[in-house]
Amino acid sequence: MGKVLVLNASYEPLNITSWRRAAVLLIKGKAERVEHNGKFLYAEFPLPTVIRLRYYVRVPYKEIPLTRRNILHRDGHTCQYCGYTGDELTLDHVIPRSRGGGDTWENIVTACVRCNVKKGNRTPYEAHMTLRHPPRQPYSSLYFEVSKHLKSGSHQEWQKYVIGL
Repeated sequence: MGKVLVLNASYEPLNITSWRRAAVLLIKGKAERVEHNGKFLYAEFPLPTVIRLRYYVRVPYKEIPLTRRNILHRDGHTCQYCGYTGDELTLDHVIPRSRGGGDTWENIVTACVRCNVKKGNRTPYEAHMTLRHPPRQPYSSLYFEVSKHLKSGSHQEWQKYVIGL
């Protein structure tokens, strides 16, 4: 039946939950339906795609782990030097580790094998290669989960609530 985007009382995205959990929150009066897709659980109960909690919930900041999978997702599975998208992708340190570059969000990008070999043990400037997007740490852990749903074409009604994530 699908996933449901949960908004805080301030309309900030909090998380993604199952339609069952969303229905329980609605029935208990802890949330209100903001969007639905026209499907019904029963005659007078449209299935929600976005709900908003009635009370504000304070959420602590959650660090996003620096993993190969997360870096590939952040960079859209695209080489940050030439734009190649495919299976032959590696990770490249913008400032090589041998020159003091660390394993940080701001120093690792997705690169194809060809560009990674061409750049070698140099900086992009020294190799005369430019980055398509400067690497940065994502602001929200929810970004990864929501963007997967949006890229797949499902849940387009979530778009207006997640702009800027």
